[in-house]
Amino acid sequence: MIHIPTLAPEVVFHIGQLPVTNTMVNVWLAMVIFLVIGIIIKAKLSFRPGKFQNFFEYILELLMGYFDQVTGDRKKTMRFMPIVGSVFFFILLSNWLGLLPGTGSIKIGHAFLLRPANSDLNLTVVMALVAVISSHLFGLASVGIFTHLNKFIQIGTFIKSLRKGPVAILTAIIELGVGLIEIISEMAKVLSLSLRLFGNIFAGEVLISVISGLVSVFVPAPFMMLELLVGLIQASVFTMLTLVYMTVLSTAPHEEH
Repeated sequence: MIHIPTLAPEVVFHIGQLPVTNTMVNVWLAMVIFLVIGIIIKAKLSFRPGKFQNFFEYILELLMGYFDQVTGDRKKTMRFMPIVGSVFFFILLSNWLGLLPGTGSIKIGHAFLLRPANSDLNLTVVMALVAVISSHLFGLASVGIFTHLNKFIQIGTFIKSLRKGPVAILTAIIELGVGLIEIISEMAKVLSLSLRLFGNIFAGEVLISVISGLVSVFVPAPFMMLELLVGLIQASVFTMLTLVYMTVLSTAPHEEH
């Protein structure tokens, strides 16, 4: 019988009153892997790095090179790196963990133990909120409160226009409307980021589940290789969009220079 994943994750067990879903198990597994790798890297740090340290330094430099192309400034890249780098590696690892043997096949009671973390809309929405809110916090810290808010609603300009005649008032009203549209577009960023990641990962999970149910050994392999590429692409898209939001909102408008 072919198992088709449902939109909602399944509850595997409870810790007190807290339900633990199969996507949470994958998230915790990713966090443990990151913790172990971090401890190993810290223990092996050296001015004369070995192959292990060289590998991770190469990956980090490669990633920062791509980030520089978006920010145009290594200082900004270094500033944003803790958040966008963490987001990239977490999404990438959690996507690839969804391809582990046993995902969608090992059962505990009526629930499957493992499920790709990003096939849970709750997780992708939270990550999208973190990305958008962080970009605004960086904007507030970089250009100041009033300059940042004026990117959306220019209250000062609107008040001044009241004394400049009907044309200026009409222009200010139009600008106010555009500002409200900008605010709505900021909310839409959360939707687009979360649904894009969720939709692609969930669709891949359904595809592999169906193919595996029909032919269990050789046929799913190419699709799983394709999912490795999809996982990398989705991690890159989510991270680059987050970086673009942070870069744009932390840059002062042209008239401020």
